Amino acid sequence: MVRRALRSTSYRKLKRVTPGGRAVTHYERRRPALAHCAGCSGELHGVPRLRTARFRAIPHTSRRPERAYGGQLCPACTAERIKLEKLYVHTPMGAAGAPLEAA
Repeated sequence: MVRRALRSTSYRKLKRVTPGGRAVTHYERRRPALAHCAGCSGELHGVPRLRTARFRAIPHTSRRPERAYGGQLCPACTAERIKLEKLYVHTPMGAAGAPLEAA
């Protein structure tokens, strides 16, 4: 019987044959979901689907795109955000990104 901790659907089963010819089952965590844009919820390209330990093992420049808001916003939302920032550069920004009304 397999360990109780491995009886979850959080783990996927991999059938493997050892060099000695035995068929064994390996258990590994499932791959995480794709990264999504915080603005439009579209999928983000250039962000690998890795678990935290493996993600930390890859080079820093391979973890996300090297641009403003890389790994958080898609290119279209990034361009829109930068335009809004330039438009309201001298205006205090509210929580939703709109300028605050003068009281």
